[in-house]
Amino acid sequence: MTTTQVEFTATDAGPPVAGQKPSLTVGPSALDRMLARGRIRGVLAMLGPAFVASVAYVDPGNFATNIQGGAQYGYLLLWVVLAANLMAMVVQYLSAKLGIVTGRALPELVRDRLPRPVTWGMWVQGEVVAMATDVAEFIGAALGLNLLFGVPMLSAGLITGLITFAVLGLRARGRRRFELTIIALLGFVTVGFLYETLRLGPSVPGSLHGLVPGLDGAGSLYLAVGILGATVMPHVIYLHSALTKDRTPSHDDCDRRRLLRFQQLDVVVALGLAGLVNMAMLAVAARAFHTPALAGLNTIGQAHAWLGRLAGGGAALVFAVALLASGVSSSSVGTYAGEVIMAGFVRLRVPLLARRAITMLPALAILAAGANPTRVLVLSQVVLSFGIPFALVPLVILTSRRDVMGSHINRRRTTIAGGTCVAVIIALNVLLLWQQFCGS
Repeated sequence: MTTTQVEFTATDAGPPVAGQKPSLTVGPSALDRMLARGRIRGVLAMLGPAFVASVAYVDPGNFATNIQGGAQYGYLLLWVVLAANLMAMVVQYLSAKLGIVTGRALPELVRDRLPRPVTWGMWVQGEVVAMATDVAEFIGAALGLNLLFGVPMLSAGLITGLITFAVLGLRARGRRRFELTIIALLGFVTVGFLYETLRLGPSVPGSLHGLVPGLDGAGSLYLAVGILGATVMPHVIYLHSALTKDRTPSHDDCDRRRLLRFQQLDVVVALGLAGLVNMAMLAVAARAFHTPALAGLNTIGQAHAWLGRLAGGGAALVFAVALLASGVSSSSVGTYAGEVIMAGFVRLRVPLLARRAITMLPALAILAAGANPTRVLVLSQVVLSFGIPFALVPLVILTSRRDVMGSHINRRRTTIAGGTCVAVIIALNVLLLWQQFCGS
């Protein structure tokens, strides 16, 4: 995992960061007080933001692409999942770093440096990708309820709305409670696919062979591009900087250096866990569905039904619970990200629960129309690809500017790593769109 270790050494203290107010607090800092609880408790208290961001990497859209990839090509695309999550580690660390060092979220910094019409345009595209994400996650949760209890999809959508209202309501009772709830839901997904992996026993030689880069024709290229293009979600790039900007107030550069080390740990653990879950999804699909008899399997509902036949009702139940937990957690985080995007770009604020009520309407309309849930999930990932460059390019540029980051400016190798991620993701998303709309 060398890609994520490009900047794990602290830099020397330097001039204050532009826009930061000097702290007048004396005595132990908030970080010192937190660490005074004890080594283990202190470290655990510092973890959280990256886990909230990481739910975007195990959302229902990932279920759809990983299941199709494993069913159609076996273990072939495991290396794509690994590469995508390594890139995600770099991107999410840069976002967390921007928030800690500047004390501001990415949309706020963009607003300060671009003309108003451009900022409003950025806000519009940010809202579009946030709503596209929310549609996929909301429908995924509704599908989980449908698979578990046979609830009609529209009714399942309404129930999903109530559940996400409850999860979002936890933010009013403290940020940490919201973080712990999201981490618990992520834990359900992780334990679920750990169970599936142990139950079905994917091939170890096949999995190792799948980590060697390679493709098998245009179809595998399409899915590989889809996996990569859907992995780096633009809304959590905006959100991660907001989650870290004032979570633990810092006195000075020394505090910020220590906070950055904790965020490095947070990102590696959370995104590493999300990567393992994604790889387990694809490996389980390869083990269960990569046979000539199931060559036409292309929906989550079909995967759930066949999993029950092949591995028993317990495996199917765990799969559906994991899908529900994934949809609820990622939908709640997506709504939170939409609030950050609106407040940051245009200084508008809508109560979070009111925003949840508004953004669930497109998903309910799609469910009422009887659309194929899996097709909607995949289509939403195509829409998301348009928004990724709008978040990634400013992120890499801002973290490379001394007037923004002060002594915490990216090292050259970090900027190269971030720029490479940007170039690869943009190129692959262009190829994805070309294959989607122009390919034969």
